[in-house]
Amino acid sequence: MASNRPASEAPFMPSQRTESFGYGERRTDEGPWEEWNPTEDSVRPVRGRHRVAKQRGGGLARSSTVLGVGVIAAVGAGGMASANTGKPPVSISLPDLPSVEHLPSVGSLFDDSAQETHQGSATALSDVATAAPEAVHDTADAGEALRNRIMAQAEQQQSQVEAKARAATEAAAVKKAQADAAEAKKEAEAKAAAAKKKADEEAKKKAEEARLAELAKQYTLPTSSYTITSTFGQAGSMWSSGYHTGLDFAAPTGTLIKAIHSGTITEAGWAGAYGYRTILTLDDGTELWFCHQSSISVSAGQKVSTGEVIGRVGATGNVTGPHLHLEVHPDGQPTGIDPMAWLNGKGLTP
Repeated sequence: MASNRPASEAPFMPSQRTESFGYGERRTDEGPWEEWNPTEDSVRPVRGRHRVAKQRGGGLARSSTVLGVGVIAAVGAGGMASANTGKPPVSISLPDLPSVEHLPSVGSLFDDSAQETHQGSATALSDVATAAPEAVHDTADAGEALRNRIMAQAEQQQSQVEAKARAATEAAAVKKAQADAAEAKKEAEAKAAAAKKKADEEAKKKAEEARLAELAKQYTLPTSSYTITSTFGQAGSMWSSGYHTGLDFAAPTGTLIKAIHSGTITEAGWAGAYGYRTILTLDDGTELWFCHQSSISVSAGQKVSTGEVIGRVGATGNVTGPHLHLEVHPDGQPTGIDPMAWLNGKGLTP
């Protein structure tokens, strides 16, 4: 910091003037007075970049004025520092102020004779005042733009998530619909197959009934007014084979015996334990044995038709009472089959 050089002492000259410092006359307690000129030792340098301009022309008024400005600046800085005591420091960015060298001398403000033009800072104070709001406005605009961009990205991501969720839901719905359609198709096919099977069975049953009805016209039961007393396969000591080999129609002696179906008489006569027996051979080779007759009405080689009388119920042979013993031998085999089932197959129910 620059300082003024001390001025040389002026010789003391008693003044002849009667007024001093605004008094009407000189006082004995006044003077002699010397002009005060600050030195490096007497003036504490001001901190910072501000510097005090050199005095031009020298004088107490200018030096005092500069000193006063420095004191005011120091006091103002101290006041600001003391005002912030106890609070956390706040970082404030301020534009660079012009140095003291570029500021006009304060003393020149009062010196009308100063002709030198002093240049200040290249930046106007109004520009400095408006620069901060504009910067704040630009920062706010940048923050708003960043916020809008973030919100747009969030909305886009949300839209993508919702689109994926909709796609997954639609895919699940399509898959479920396909599964339901496949299940419905399977059930429909199963129902159709069951219905077809049932229809086929019904048709088959009806066809069988029709066939049996037609056969019933061609077949008839061997006798009437009877009671079934023994069935095929029934076990007992009365039979030499150990079981019953035919079907017994118990009826009074003399009850008519009729041809079950048309065919040829291949045997008619006595047959030992069977008593009087007549064998009727059908066109397909099946032999029907009529046993224990009391009498025979046909002879071997004779052709008979359905329902024609071929004999009468009796009790001849190995019997315990009058009855017709009927046996069925497919293709003339020695071992017979169940006559009940055979008759049922012809549409007859004993």
